Amino acid sequence: MNFYRSILMGLAAFSLNAPAEEIKQAAVGDRVPDVTLKTAESTDLNLRNAVKSKPAVLIFYRGGWCPFCTRHLMALAEVQKDLTVAGYRILAISPDQPAKLTETPGRDELNYTLLSDSDMAAAKAFGVAFKVSDEVITRYKTKHQIDLEAASGKNHHLLPHPAVFIVDQTGIIRFAHVNPDFKTRLDPAEILKTVREMKPAATP
Repeated sequence: MNFYRSILMGLAAFSLNAPAEEIKQAAVGDRVPDVTLKTAESTDLNLRNAVKSKPAVLIFYRGGWCPFCTRHLMALAEVQKDLTVAGYRILAISPDQPAKLTETPGRDELNYTLLSDSDMAAAKAFGVAFKVSDEVITRYKTKHQIDLEAASGKNHHLLPHPAVFIVDQTGIIRFAHVNPDFKTRLDPAEILKTVREMKPAATP
């Protein structure tokens, strides 16, 4: 338990001041970017096509190595059935390469889809990507045995700010929440409440 707490404290101490990329964040009313992600089985999934079949709650998280993220993923699983009843599905997106998605702690208890954005194309398109400093990269690897390059399979040293986007079946973003403080996540109960209160979008 003390070791786990030390990881949380260490991650908090060395990540909050990483500079964000100068990219406009996706906002309510914007069209969902035309990006292609990969499933844990390395199958392509085009995001625009995916929401045409069913509206989605898109979750951007830093990776299965992040305890704050895995805790949030497990909390989301508790409202997944209610979101399904409301007509939505959860698509959780991280820089983890497909093989790493299968190693996500508690993945067997997540009855929703984890997607790989290893090249960070989706995070960039949504404007939630930020560059991790060399100091943080080194500290993660030496102090916490967290290798961001091994996780993504890339050397871009980018991570997404935790974010929630609710996208309707027309491909329009109806709700957006981005918080650079990775320790603070949107309560899944608030996500469910927002979905239930959301009026259907007019068909274009």
